[in-house]
Amino acid sequence: MKLLLIRHGQAEDHGHPGGDGSRALTEKGRLQARKVGRFLQAEGLVPDLVLHSPLVRARETAEIVAAVSGAGGLVQEGWLACGMHPEEALRELAAYAATMGTVAIVGHEPDFSGLVGYVLEAEAGYVRVKKASVLLLSVEPPRRAGVLEFNVWPGMLPDGE
Repeated sequence: MKLLLIRHGQAEDHGHPGGDGSRALTEKGRLQARKVGRFLQAEGLVPDLVLHSPLVRARETAEIVAAVSGAGGLVQEGWLACGMHPEEALRELAAYAATMGTVAIVGHEPDFSGLVGYVLEAEAGYVRVKKASVLLLSVEPPRRAGVLEFNVWPGMLPDGE
């Protein structure tokens, strides 16, 4: 399956009165999410489904990316919250791999770096995922092996509306 990892866009500062989970996207974060959605649509990588963390900033990123790209739908997954374990992520993704060609997950750091490193069997700290980056992995969950097809961060994406 094609697995798109999309880190949430820029969010409100830490110390939000509602706690970390309620931090919303900033205007810059919303723009970043729109850029990711346009990129996916332009490159023919529209996901069949977008899975997202329950945290507000990830949900908002997923909603914007899905709307702009024309993705098939949205599903909130608790295992994508901060603290995700790579082994669990691959087990959970196996259920989607049987029926979906391209799945996007929207989540957090350092979880995504850990997942990419785990799949590529890279040393810890080898991979870093910037805010609003999109990475494409070719994987066969629940197997650990995979191929990193690309890593694109917001500064690489055109600003056009």
